[in-house]
Amino acid sequence: MKRTAYAVIGVLILCVMLFPVYWMVNASLQPSGNTLTAGFLPLHPTFAGYKRALDEQGGNLVTSMIIAAGTVVLSLAIATPCAYALSQFRSRWVSIGLLAILISQMIPGIVIANALYTAYERIGLLNSIPGLIVANCSSGIPFAILILRSFMLSLPPSLVEAARVDGAGLFRAFVAIVLPISKNSLITAGLFSFLFSWSDFLFALTLTTKGGVRPVTLGIYQYLGTQVQNWNAVMATAVLSAIPAIVLLVAAQKYIAAGAIGGAVK
Repeated sequence: MKRTAYAVIGVLILCVMLFPVYWMVNASLQPSGNTLTAGFLPLHPTFAGYKRALDEQGGNLVTSMIIAAGTVVLSLAIATPCAYALSQFRSRWVSIGLLAILISQMIPGIVIANALYTAYERIGLLNSIPGLIVANCSSGIPFAILILRSFMLSLPPSLVEAARVDGAGLFRAFVAIVLPISKNSLITAGLFSFLFSWSDFLFALTLTTKGGVRPVTLGIYQYLGTQVQNWNAVMATAVLSAIPAIVLLVAAQKYIAAGAIGGAVK
């Protein structure tokens, strides 16, 4: 009886949490108009909102995808060797370095965005995809280092030592031994870097002053001011922007679970 009650409560909580997602999909299939007047079910569904969203926001979705993919590549390229080095060194300076990484995660994003705006204005990275990739890496790299180091601490030193005995150098041992074993944590760190970048709004708003480079988060924000009578297009854009994150989370959930707890058990 108690288990049934817990199950019912869990289902109710899940329904409450998923209702905004349902209403977003429902509103995207309604005819043009205010979402407050939309029916609870899309009895006469239309995909006009999706067509309009793809026509007007398709380029922004591609821009966000490029920025997110670049953020993942750059974050992992920097964080992976850093995490391995921090897992191998046995020094009190490592603890200080980890503390600095944690502190960097606590810095408000607006502070980083303002500092980057000043720097980007001087070096010409405003309104550019590389500029947004570097900015998003400020969130992705510290988190990836912490996740990867936690896992790499559990790697048996004998594996790398055996590769060294067979004639492999440090770099080759790292590439051939450490990286394949760390696949789960790499996928976890890469996925979170992708989500950080995909959902970024602050850097996109601060570091783009023209319409040439516009991620989808900024596109939706600016869309609201011009489409107040066409909420189906706004909601369709929101649905389309959520699909990549949902697909990646579903496809990589087993790797996320393994990567997140991989360093907890040695």
